[in-house]
Amino acid sequence: MDLGLTGKVAIVTGGSEGIGKAAAQSMAAEGAKVVICARRAEVLEAAAAAIRVATGGEVLAIPTDVTQPEQVKRLFDQTIATFGRVDILVNNAGTSSAHPFEETTAEIWRTDLDLKLFGAIYCAQAALPHMKAQGGGRIINLTTPGGKAPGPRSVPTSVSRAAGIALTKELSQEFAEHNILVNTVCIGLIKSGQHEKRWAQANAADPSVTLESWYDNMGQAVPLGRVGEAREAGDLIAFLASERASYITGTSVNVDGGRSAVI
Repeated sequence: MDLGLTGKVAIVTGGSEGIGKAAAQSMAAEGAKVVICARRAEVLEAAAAAIRVATGGEVLAIPTDVTQPEQVKRLFDQTIATFGRVDILVNNAGTSSAHPFEETTAEIWRTDLDLKLFGAIYCAQAALPHMKAQGGGRIINLTTPGGKAPGPRSVPTSVSRAAGIALTKELSQEFAEHNILVNTVCIGLIKSGQHEKRWAQANAADPSVTLESWYDNMGQAVPLGRVGEAREAGDLIAFLASERASYITGTSVNVDGGRSAVI
């Protein structure tokens, strides 16, 4: 199936690894020109090089801290200077942060909201004028099912993700008249660098804990019986960014192997 992404320009935040990298690779494989951003320059450039080799596509790496509006402006300025347009924004930058409410400090709250909510806001604010001027675009926000149905000891992530879901719905309503489609992908248990860091800590304490056994154990909590692959989320993001998803906006899609109790 041709997704109609040839020549489109996509910006993916948090694009140096995991789901962000997978989404960038899926779109590049479909002919999109991709800009990936993250804070670690060396890791980011290595990801861009790997995507170029895998797809033969045009991939630009721009180190960016999305919590800093001036850096977001530079990201979009460089993208426009290089490719002349922005068709797709994937707001993926973020990390898991789950604590008991009474132990969650003001600094933890600020750090989480700055990255996951305000980072997405700054990027959307930078993208929308370009998308309006060219007659349309796509914004895909990465959130979690926990933003719909928070569990105990899940703050601040459950709250910032709920805000991201609300932001998605608001933007989809306000900018539909400009043919700007906005959706959210709610991520469940997906293989990522975050999980591998936790495995490394467990492996240091008990060398018998392999990465495979670590993921196998996590997968027992998933109805499909396994942890998802980053490419499975990346392919969905590429579809939502495409012309094939031209009548889908203001919705959320769980990528969680059936684990969430909410649709």
